[in-house]
Amino acid sequence: MFARVAVNVSVISDLFDYEVPAELATQIQAGCLVTVPFGNQTVQGVIIELLDSPAVENPKPILDLLDPAPVLTPPQLGLAIRLAESTLNPLASIVSLMLPTGLSQQADVLYQTIDHGPQTMEDSPSSIVHRLLKLLHERGALRGRQIDSHFAKVDWRKTAAMLVKKGVLSSKHVLPAPRVRPKYLRVAQLSVPPEEAEAAMDSLGTKQTLARRQAALRFLIQQPDAINLSWVYAETGCKLADLQELEERDLIRLFENEIFRDPLGKLENSQIENRGLENSINLTPEQESALAQINNSITSHLISNHLVSNLQFLLYGITGSGKTEIYLRAAEETIKRGRQVIILVPEIALTPQAVRRFLSRFPGQVGLVHSKLSEGERYDTWRRARSGKLKVIIGARSALFTPLPNVGLIVVDECHDSSFYQSDPPHYYAVTAAQEYARLCGAVCVLGSATPTIEQRFQAENGQLAKLELPRRIVETGLPPVQVVDMREELKNGNRGIFSRVLVESLAETISRGEQAILFLNRRGTATYIFCRDCGHVLKCPNCETPLTLHADEKDKLLCHHCNYTRKMPQTCPSCGGKNIRAYGLGSEKVEANVQAMYPNVRTLRWDWDTTRQKDAHEIILTHFSNHQADVLIGTQMLAKGLDLPLVTLVGIVLADVGLNLPDPFASERVFQTLTQVAGRAGRSALGGRVILQTFMPEHYAIQFASQHDVNGFYERELEYRRQLGYPPYARLVRLEYRHADPLKAEEESQKIATRLRERIVAEKRHQTELIGPVPSFFSKVDGIHRWQIIVRGPDPVSLLRDVKLRDWRIEVDPISLL
Repeated sequence: MFARVAVNVSVISDLFDYEVPAELATQIQAGCLVTVPFGNQTVQGVIIELLDSPAVENPKPILDLLDPAPVLTPPQLGLAIRLAESTLNPLASIVSLMLPTGLSQQADVLYQTIDHGPQTMEDSPSSIVHRLLKLLHERGALRGRQIDSHFAKVDWRKTAAMLVKKGVLSSKHVLPAPRVRPKYLRVAQLSVPPEEAEAAMDSLGTKQTLARRQAALRFLIQQPDAINLSWVYAETGCKLADLQELEERDLIRLFENEIFRDPLGKLENSQIENRGLENSINLTPEQESALAQINNSITSHLISNHLVSNLQFLLYGITGSGKTEIYLRAAEETIKRGRQVIILVPEIALTPQAVRRFLSRFPGQVGLVHSKLSEGERYDTWRRARSGKLKVIIGARSALFTPLPNVGLIVVDECHDSSFYQSDPPHYYAVTAAQEYARLCGAVCVLGSATPTIEQRFQAENGQLAKLELPRRIVETGLPPVQVVDMREELKNGNRGIFSRVLVESLAETISRGEQAILFLNRRGTATYIFCRDCGHVLKCPNCETPLTLHADEKDKLLCHHCNYTRKMPQTCPSCGGKNIRAYGLGSEKVEANVQAMYPNVRTLRWDWDTTRQKDAHEIILTHFSNHQADVLIGTQMLAKGLDLPLVTLVGIVLADVGLNLPDPFASERVFQTLTQVAGRAGRSALGGRVILQTFMPEHYAIQFASQHDVNGFYERELEYRRQLGYPPYARLVRLEYRHADPLKAEEESQKIATRLRERIVAEKRHQTELIGPVPSFFSKVDGIHRWQIIVRGPDPVSLLRDVKLRDWRIEVDPISLL
C-alpha cells in the first residue's frame, strides 16, 4: 500500500508518494495526520489518497501515525482539493487551514552554541553575531521560530549559517511536538456502596487523621460522579495522603479523567434567555414561506437520497426581518434528521448573541470556533465535533473547516461582509467555500443578508441561488426613517463641531427618554493625520508612508494602523522646525470625548479594535450595552453587523463619506452596505427609531440609496456601472502582488511577469483577457516592504495562471478589494 501526502512545508506545493509500513496498513486512511521523511527533515503531512502503485520508484516509508482517527473527513479533503485548484494555493496550505492551531507543526532548525570562548564575542554588542550568541548562551538551544521573536525584521539566518560553517554553532532539523493535547484532571470517586463506606467510618486511622478521612469519605458518598481532587481538598480539608489511604482500603478510586476545555461552559451553566420558548414565536407569512422551502430541501434531499433542484438559497431580508429565527428552525429540522449544522458569522462581535440564541434551543450541543479562543479550547471543540458530540458549530470563517461527520446545513449570516475573505495567504473566500462544501456534503446552504453583494444578488437573479425574500420587519414599526444632514450647510451656518445641530438635539432627547443611541464612525483614534500648519508636512509612518493616527487616550501616541509603528507627538516639525503642529480629522476616540464633554453624566462605551483586543472583550461590551449599563455606544465597522439591540432608537452616522473616494471599483458597494447595515440597528422594537446621516457628499448615489433603504435601486445602478467597466459579475479578476524591500526590484519583477503574461494572452488568443498594470498598490509601502500589483481580468483568468511559476507572488482569485 502507498499513500499520496501533502507535506506541511511552506514553500512546497506538490504532493509526494510514500510507502505505508505493514504495521500501519490497517490503521491508515485518507485524511490521517502522519510524519514522513522529507529530504534531511522529518515533517508532518496529511494523506490525500491511498494508492496501489506509487508515481516514483522506491518511495520512503511513512514514519508514524499521529492520530488514530482521520483529521480530515472525505468532504473536507474534497473541499481542500477544490479550493487549491480554484484559488491557486498549494494544497498543503489549504489543508493546514483545516487543522486546529497547535496540532499542525512545521519542521524547524534547532541552533546551539558549541564554543563558549570569548573569541566568538569580539563583535560589536549591536551586531547580529553578538546578539545571536548572547541569546543562545543565556537561553540554551532554541528553534528558528523562537529566535525569530527576538530578531524582528532582521535576517539573522545568514549569520547563523556562517557561524555553523565556522563551527561556532551546531544546527539540526527538528519537528516540534504538537502544542495541544487532551487535558486530564485527577479525580476521586466512591468505589463501594454507601452503606459499606458508612460502616468503615470508625476504622479509618489514628486520632489525628480520622476526622479528615471521615469528612472526605462522607463528601464522596454524596457525589454521584467522579469529582476533582481540588474540590475534595477545599470542601473537607483532607490531604492527598488521606485519599491514598482510602484508596488502599478499596473505599474510593483515584484516577485521571479527561475534561473538555469548553468556552461555553459558563454560558451553559447560567440561565440562557428564552430557553424553551421557541414555539411561542409566531412567524410572519414571509418567514413561514422561506422556512418551508428550506425545510423542504432538507427533507426531500434526505428522503430521495439524490440532489434536489434547490439546495442553495439567498435569504434576502431587510434588517430586523427575522432571518435568525429561520436559521434556528432550519437547524432544528436538520438535527432532527441526524445531521449537523455550521453557522458562520462575519465577526467575533456577533458570536455572543448568536451563541445565546442557539444555546437556548440546543443546550449542550453547540460548539464555538473563533481566533480569540485558547488553543486548548479550539482543539477540544474540534475533537468533540469530529466525534459527533456537537450538533451545531458557530463561528467566524474558520468554523467552516470543523470536521463534523455529517453536515446537513451551512448558514452564512451577513454573507456580504468582507471579513469572510481571508486577506493573508492562503487567500480564500469563506462564502464561496461554504457553497462548495455544501455541494460536497449534499447539504443545504443558506446565505443571509439585508445587503447581499452584487455577485450574490446576480447569482440569485440568474437562478444559481434560490431567492427567498423577507421584505418587512417582524415589528410593525418598519425601517427607521433616515435624515441626511449636509455638513457643508452646517459649516456655512457657523457650526464647526463634529455633530450637526439635529444630531445633538436628537441625542439629548433619546437619553432623556431612557433609551439608547449608537454613534458610528468607521475610523479609530482621535485624529486621522498630523500636519504642520507652517509648511504642510504630514507625519507619516517610516515603514508604510501612510499618515499616522493620533490616540489621545494613550498619552498622545501616534500609531500606524498597518504595521503598529508608534511614536510620541512631536513638539516641532521634523521638516521646518515649526511648532504649529496640529491634529486633523476624526476618529472614534474623538467622538467619545465630544459626547462626554457635551453630556458629562452620559455613560459611554467605545467598541473598536483598540477596546476589543482582550479575550471576551466583545461579549463584555455587548452585554454591558444590552443590559443598559451605558447610554451611547460609539464604534467602528463592528456596529454594522447583525446586532439586535431593542433599546436603540437613534443611530447617528457621524461621517458617511469614509471610504467613498478610494480608487477601488468596490468602494461604493462597501459604503452602501455599511451605511444600510448601521441604519438597521435602530428601531428594532416597538419603540421605533430614527437615523441621522451626516455627510459632505449628500448627492453621491451610495448615500442616496442608503438613506432610502433602497437595496434594489442600488443593485441596478451598481450593476450597470460594473457592466460598463467590465468588472464582476461580468468578468473575473485575479490580483497578483509582488513584495520586496527594494522598490526597483519590485518594479523589475512586476514588469517581467507582466511581459510573460501578455505574451501568453496573445499566444493563446485570449481576446477577452487583459492586464491592468503593473502599478504600485494603493498602499505602496507597508511595514517597510514595497508592493506592486497586476490585475488579470477576463472570463477565466485562473486558467491563464495555472502553469505559470509565481512562487514569490501573492495570488488573490476574485479579490474583494484592489487596494
